[in-house]
Amino acid sequence: MGDNPDRTWLADYRPQLRISEVGKLVAIGDGIARIEGLPSAAMDEILRFEDGSEALVFDLGSKRIGAILLNQREGLAAGSSAHLTGRRLDIGVGDGFLGRVIDPLGHPLDGGLPIEFSRRRALEVSSPPITARDFVERPLLSGNKMVDTMIPIGKGQRQLIIGDAGTGKSSLALDTIIAQQGRDVLCIYVLISQKRSAVVATIETLRQAGVLDISCIVVAEATTTPGLKFLAPFAGCALAEEWMGAGRDVLIVYDDLTTHARAYRELSLLLRRPPGREAYPGDIFYLHSRLLERSTCLAARLGGGSMTALPIVETEQGEISAYIPTNLISITDGQIYLDPALYARGFLPAIDITRSVSRIGGKAQVPAIKSEAGRMKLDFLQFLELEVFTRFGSRLEASVEVKIKRGRLLRELLKQDRLSPLSPEQHMAWLVAFNEGLFDGLEGMAIRAQLDKLLQRAATDSPALSAGPDAWRTAVTAWLLEKGHEPTA
Repeated sequence: MGDNPDRTWLADYRPQLRISEVGKLVAIGDGIARIEGLPSAAMDEILRFEDGSEALVFDLGSKRIGAILLNQREGLAAGSSAHLTGRRLDIGVGDGFLGRVIDPLGHPLDGGLPIEFSRRRALEVSSPPITARDFVERPLLSGNKMVDTMIPIGKGQRQLIIGDAGTGKSSLALDTIIAQQGRDVLCIYVLISQKRSAVVATIETLRQAGVLDISCIVVAEATTTPGLKFLAPFAGCALAEEWMGAGRDVLIVYDDLTTHARAYRELSLLLRRPPGREAYPGDIFYLHSRLLERSTCLAARLGGGSMTALPIVETEQGEISAYIPTNLISITDGQIYLDPALYARGFLPAIDITRSVSRIGGKAQVPAIKSEAGRMKLDFLQFLELEVFTRFGSRLEASVEVKIKRGRLLRELLKQDRLSPLSPEQHMAWLVAFNEGLFDGLEGMAIRAQLDKLLQRAATDSPALSAGPDAWRTAVTAWLLEKGHEPTA
């Protein structure tokens, strides 16, 4: 027989076996899926079911694995087959997300066009090593009198906002975002387990303030699955890291990590992980530390970008020693504590300066403000100590009465309306006026009237921040004299 090319091909053929693991969905409910038959599954790997639904591996057991449902179609039911994809969960990143409202998977929720992007980034990555970090020494201005003068925040810092429900934590965070307008800082607001009314109010506040176009809002509503609530802050962090890696400054707000911890506890209990303190799993500290450690200021050789984090945590009855608040206080670089008693008395924002701290402090403060704020802070702290004696009705020395009167004046000056952040020049103006005694002798509404006039003038016509103290004293005194207020000697 002649040569047959088909016989030659068959002689060289070597069969190759293709082994593919196929799992079976055995239980589904509450946003959780349990699968058998995937021994090679890895943590944080994406599984795909036969109907196209996807899930994220979240728990590895000896016989079954637990997974978070990322999307669920109508055909998904017990008995469905599951396959490994070898992929980790990621999200699209880039400037296309500015001005948009998205879910934790990057899908738009605002009814707009699909978001265009050219890169994707994993939700879970390691935090930058110490060699990639730089010192936090550039100020991130919040526009708030008490924060910028006494508890300053630096770019790359993690500053916790803590307090009971309804004390103004979210308002303070929104004020800080609004203050970034025109400062070349991009913003991300992560809403975790919030009511739809709160989500809409947040979006409208940012839109009306004109900062929505420099912001991205990541939303996991209260009605969504615990898995998406768990993923929301990591999605926001991945977006922020992309901009930080490109050398840009980013501010990210996590509102709030108390509900995030509850979602993680819910997932863990559904998967029958052993509960620990307050029924939270033992790795709850690691969960938040690996999230917040990704906020930093990168070294100049890596672009010099920064990610500043403002995590929010809710307390009950002012108990800051509860499990989750204690964890977050130890992870972050300081906290801003909002006191319900101050809020009830009308002192807004209700920041308790005695229980608030910034561990970065003056290293990241505008030098001119730092020099003036030091005198003011000392006066305020002395006043808070001396005010206790007035409750006993005892007679006080004349010098003590002067300090108390001056402290009460300062407390009026520190009050600030919501959504009205101040510029550094405005901070400098009222600080100089107070330190020089230019508000002394005023009471009640007269204080507010003169302060408003001073801030308006400072917003339009003021010396440079680098100008010496004499130039500022001269300018502020002249402004107040123009308004008919004679400073006291």
